[in-house]
Amino acid sequence: MMKNFMLDLCVGSLMAGSAVLPQFMAAGTPSDVAIASAGNADAKYLAYPVYEGEDLELSIVGNDARFRLWSPEARAVKLRIYGQGRYGEPLQTIDMQKAENGTWTASLTPVPYGKFYTFQVNVDGKWLDETPGIWAKAVGVNGHRAAIIDFASTNPEGWAQDKGPQVKAINDVVLYEMHHRDFSVHPNSGIANKGKFLAMTENGTVTPLGDKTGIDHLKELGVTHVHILPSYDYNSVDEANLPANQYNWGYDPYNYNSPEGSYSTNPSDPATRVREMKQMVKALHDAGIGVVMDVVYNHTADNDKSNFSLTAPGYFYRHNQDGSYSDASGCGNETASERQQMRDFIVNSVKYWAKEYHIDGFRFDLMAIHDTETMNQVAAALREINPSIFVYGEGWTAGNSPLPAEARALKENVARMNGIAVFSDDIRDAVKGHYSDAADRGFATGKPGLEETVKIGIVASTAHPQVDYSKGNNSKFPYASSPSQIINYVSCHDDLTLTDKLAKSMPGSSEADRQRVARLAQTIVFTSQGTPFMFAGEEVFRNKKGVHNSFKSPDSINAIDWNLKHLNKDQFNYYKELIALRKAHPAFRMTSAEDIARNLKFDKVTTPNLISYSLLNNANGDEWKEIKMVFNGADEAATVKLPKGQWRVIAQDGNICHTGLTAPDGTQLTLPGGTTEVAPRSALILAR
Repeated sequence: MMKNFMLDLCVGSLMAGSAVLPQFMAAGTPSDVAIASAGNADAKYLAYPVYEGEDLELSIVGNDARFRLWSPEARAVKLRIYGQGRYGEPLQTIDMQKAENGTWTASLTPVPYGKFYTFQVNVDGKWLDETPGIWAKAVGVNGHRAAIIDFASTNPEGWAQDKGPQVKAINDVVLYEMHHRDFSVHPNSGIANKGKFLAMTENGTVTPLGDKTGIDHLKELGVTHVHILPSYDYNSVDEANLPANQYNWGYDPYNYNSPEGSYSTNPSDPATRVREMKQMVKALHDAGIGVVMDVVYNHTADNDKSNFSLTAPGYFYRHNQDGSYSDASGCGNETASERQQMRDFIVNSVKYWAKEYHIDGFRFDLMAIHDTETMNQVAAALREINPSIFVYGEGWTAGNSPLPAEARALKENVARMNGIAVFSDDIRDAVKGHYSDAADRGFATGKPGLEETVKIGIVASTAHPQVDYSKGNNSKFPYASSPSQIINYVSCHDDLTLTDKLAKSMPGSSEADRQRVARLAQTIVFTSQGTPFMFAGEEVFRNKKGVHNSFKSPDSINAIDWNLKHLNKDQFNYYKELIALRKAHPAFRMTSAEDIARNLKFDKVTTPNLISYSLLNNANGDEWKEIKMVFNGADEAATVKLPKGQWRVIAQDGNICHTGLTAPDGTQLTLPGGTTEVAPRSALILAR
């Protein structure tokens, strides 16, 4: 049976921006009473017993397979053992026994490796549909039955020694967001395992024109971490019919703790998807690249038929006063992270991925649906496993929620969350134009009046004596207490790609002009304080043919055409040098708000679409005493004043070299103090 398809709305453009919510200062701690008030109709769930053990659903102890299901309202529970991942009658049906804290248990000896299982729960005298439970770590095709496998046998050679890159601060990271299929499926990618986990294990892949692709492309570009769109088992792709060329981003969770089968070479073999995902992680680690997992604990693909509902009906979700599902996700439901068993599920799930798959970071979809306490527990638990693991997410919801705003993991509340970052919609909308209006221009495309909002992005939404938050478009106060709490970006998988946004907001412009704007936009992002984030393929000026919500569009829309790397070689080289500049100079990676306020000084500029500032005092231990940054978003040249001295030219007129630009004769380009012109739609970066 194919997985149930979800409504199109459920994976729509959710990363677009904040829901409209009242502003408030991020101080204090929400009370348990406030959290508990999130839906009085659900008060009965607060009285449920909580099981805190880590052996839920299946644990292997010696020669025993031990099953434990949490279902506190169940009258009876059956465990069924199958010989196949789909079809066929059960080999065994076992009545589970009621145990402590709302759980039901059973055991089998010896461990039936290679077999599959489901649970079936009786509530109020009615038998619900069978479910693999919420903790299935290996599944058969389409995920309807959980699998019993030997996880040790899925480890690649050298797995015990495998480690991701060490990260002292998230600001040192360069994030590259990609989808397995987009990145490798194009015929000219040179990759054999197109659209699969194994695509990222292939070395030496090139286009027909000889340009590097795949993992070699990532190394050449210089990013430190790939943020991969959902890799858990999701709902909308029929794993038994992959030749149908289905596509989905994967924001429709089905089994949270098992890899997606369509990314494996054999979805019918539960061990294959586990092994191949580990091989991908190890190959990236061997290349010095970390792996960030995109997780979607805020909603499920289905409501009454989800694995949550078939295990403990109602408990895992928030409800409205009339008993209907609340829907802050825009997908038909929202999960209730403030309830202890759901909170424990989220915390233990990320711990599992970190331990079993060596995941280096987690990006939380619609993180503001979760409460701040849950997110703090997530970050703390992950740091105990690996101090280099980091967490970030969308600091907004897609709709209102019964959870009080003061308890939500909103961007406005990020100061309450230790070791967690949020996306900056401030810098995104100010630089390129508002995400929801394709024609709207931003600072980089010549729209005046956005300078102060861009400055908010430059200082990573921290308090700065020269930034007037009252003039900010999206934020009216400095909500971040540290630059480590901010992710800067101008585009991602959601909404128009930067290439398409520029085409729609700059009608009649040449592609060369639009590429200049893209360079300026990303220069602002990559030199701002905080952590830079880019969408895969932007470095080759990738487009999606104007489709903004391509969550189920075909490969013809979503695939990266790698011939663009050859056609847009200068664009790629600019991005590569920009990344190298950031990595080489800690001045762009300050770790405290105090350092930013002390070492970043804005110049007094009144010209529209012009921002000028300096990074001073060998900021953050930088070898350069002063770095002068000038951004000109206008369509005409601007004149700026430089302090006296001899300045090394790092970027000028759409060109950049992280060690300094050179003249045709090979000599270092320099500028004297005094006045100088900044070319239209470009960045001027100088150092001394």
